[in-house]
Amino acid sequence: MKLRSVNVLPDNKAVEIVWDNGSRARFHAVWLRDNALDDQTRSPINGQRMITLLDIPQNLTITNASITDEDCMRISIAPENRVLDFPASWLNTYAYDKSGGNRLAGWVNHDVETWDSTLQDRITAGEWQQVSSSREALGHWLAGVRKFGFAVLSGVPTGSGDLCQIADLFGYVRETNYGRWFDVRAEVNPTNLAYTNLGLQAHTDNPYRDPVPTLQILSCLENSVDGGDSIVVDGFRVAERMRAENQKGFDLLSQYRANFEYAGSEGVRLRSRQSVIKLTPDGELGAICFNNRSAAPLTGVPFELMEAYYAASRQFAEIVEDKSMEVTFKLSAGELFIVDNTRILHARKAFSGTGERWLQGCYADKDGLLSTLADIEGKQQGYSA
Repeated sequence: MKLRSVNVLPDNKAVEIVWDNGSRARFHAVWLRDNALDDQTRSPINGQRMITLLDIPQNLTITNASITDEDCMRISIAPENRVLDFPASWLNTYAYDKSGGNRLAGWVNHDVETWDSTLQDRITAGEWQQVSSSREALGHWLAGVRKFGFAVLSGVPTGSGDLCQIADLFGYVRETNYGRWFDVRAEVNPTNLAYTNLGLQAHTDNPYRDPVPTLQILSCLENSVDGGDSIVVDGFRVAERMRAENQKGFDLLSQYRANFEYAGSEGVRLRSRQSVIKLTPDGELGAICFNNRSAAPLTGVPFELMEAYYAASRQFAEIVEDKSMEVTFKLSAGELFIVDNTRILHARKAFSGTGERWLQGCYADKDGLLSTLADIEGKQQGYSA
């Protein structure tokens, strides 16, 4: 959007801009000074702030405001007598004067789209050769992960450990006690039920860690079994349904923490306390943590609420198991999928004892993915966000 007008408000403590579509936004003087883009405020090399709040004079006022030929808002601030420019695109990105203070707890960010089984025909898909050679193709694929919480990729290398190359496209592998990567195939004496041919309930991984790995990649090296289809469920949509159908149950699952534990490997005993539905302080839906296999005895729920908590947990699980909530696909050799482990529950159907189903998995973190995506999108828009 372009700027139509800018006006200093009567107390000289803020400005109001009007966009070319008629919408408005206000900005405080202290906020503008703190976020100034000049090279005395932010390093031109790394963009880090070079001042502290204590370096900013109190009782700032805006003495003048105008629009430049470059579609920037230009303001003069006293008592520093400093002139600052702010591009329209930057102001639009960081505008904070928005309605929504009365949003229901459990709201989701604008770049997230929750879904159910109707997503089946529009799964974000990519091809390895393209995403590994084109930043535009990579950006499209990563944007799908941000929006829907998962995506699939075909044509990937099938050598042992090759899936780490996918993580390298946007970030780094997060190594755990399972190794830099791990095999998901049936074992005689499994250390984890994932290493069997049993079906698995939809779940998020590693709830016994704090913090949990925020991304998981599962790559297929071989799949000649009957069954074993992969299933994904949007935990955010599950939480939205839970809130709509049982507000008190939603509140219980977000207000109290469950215990999780893993002790399946020699020398490893991981424990964590996590809410099934995690909300940020301002009520945004932050994460889902759901894994019955790794659940430890509940200890943090008051006696008088324990039965109600179990009832809410049962209802949440029933929504997770609802076929109308799931998207399914069967991986072939050279295909993989990536999930946002703070949002997407993944599962698999049981498979036959004949043939071979060999997947490899690794963990990574969303900060790298979102950083790479922001860099790609920023350069496409012509500025660094």
